Amino acid sequence: MMTVKPFKGLRPPKAIVEKVAARPYDVLNSDEARSEAAGNAMSLYHITRPEIEFPAGTDEHSKEVYQRAVDNFEMFQQKGWLVEEEKECYYLYAQTMGSHKQYGIVVATNVKDYMEGRIKKHELTRHDKEEDRMKHIRNTKANIEPVFLSFRDNDTLADVIAAVAKGEAEYDLTTEDGIRHELWVIDDDDTIATITEAFNSLPALYIADGHHRTAAAALVGDEFARNNPDHNGSEEYNYFLAVCFPESHLKIIDYNRLVKGLNGHSEAELLDLLGKNFDVVPMGKEIYHPSRLHNFTLYIGGNWYSLTAHGDTYDDNDPILGLDVTISSKYILDELLGITDLRRDKRIDFVGGIRGLGELKSRVDSGEMDLALALYPVTMHQLLAIADTGNIMPPKTTWFEPKLRSGLVIHKLC
Repeated sequence: MMTVKPFKGLRPPKAIVEKVAARPYDVLNSDEARSEAAGNAMSLYHITRPEIEFPAGTDEHSKEVYQRAVDNFEMFQQKGWLVEEEKECYYLYAQTMGSHKQYGIVVATNVKDYMEGRIKKHELTRHDKEEDRMKHIRNTKANIEPVFLSFRDNDTLADVIAAVAKGEAEYDLTTEDGIRHELWVIDDDDTIATITEAFNSLPALYIADGHHRTAAAALVGDEFARNNPDHNGSEEYNYFLAVCFPESHLKIIDYNRLVKGLNGHSEAELLDLLGKNFDVVPMGKEIYHPSRLHNFTLYIGGNWYSLTAHGDTYDDNDPILGLDVTISSKYILDELLGITDLRRDKRIDFVGGIRGLGELKSRVDSGEMDLALALYPVTMHQLLAIADTGNIMPPKTTWFEPKLRSGLVIHKLC
């Protein structure tokens, strides 16, 4: 069973929340962060991307940069740009993108639950990326940014979400990308107890997005515990900051592929070879989106094609063999185009579906790439099945939108 707790969130006063809140550290580079923070001393980038205060080209992993994060974090608190809650609370966080709205409960979740596999993952992580965030958390002694988790739908938590959302939000802001972000403070003792008990009844939580951030947060908490001779398990560092969404609220967006070169095939030869494992149907010049699982879109030579996988190319009873990324990787990228290593092969690039299929078309039309392959989005059912069976998604499978906004609430470890 899961263990979560309320916490004394550190957050900006309502009047300045729009100045403080920022995009997650890993969705932009140093130059972009420097540009977005220009003229805004309150931007959270001064903590999450402190290299922006150094000359361009400064090593963002240097001791001086991490120390600047610490100094700025202290300064934000001293100036009252981040203020600690008077009591331990939970929070409700809503995001609206177009017609889609999702609600997550902000909690402090338990390090041991991650270390013992009850917070389940579906992706591999890289040590270098983990280590960067570990240093940031270790130095600031805080989870500045939350991790993005999901849980199987729960009636009690659904009722809590509906009841809290009827009240007036503490924060209500719309960011430059058109996403609306709302945050409610949950400080009622009975509601807090209900949330805690409901989470305790869950068999697992699932990492939706941010595997490196989750690993880093848990590993630092575990490290603090091992290094404290008086450790008793009640310390704040035994928990890390998470926003937990019901599975039915989340929307996974397609994650598409672009390829340079046809592995020695002509366009006509490639289309002919695809017919062995797919029903290939010309769709003309207009952009065509995959219509369902196991249906793909190919763009090549100025034309769109529908590719529907034959039944013997997948197994929907197997969490891996039923994935469209598995089908496309085996029967198109590997078998026909000679691309066997999606992580390292320079001939392939990946484009999140948030950019639209027009991005694929333009990069092929420009001659930069030779073909585009669009996939139907992975479902939450597929993702949870992968995690529950201890399997790992192939690279570049899931793309979640909208992204969590950083700086709405922070969790201090001590």
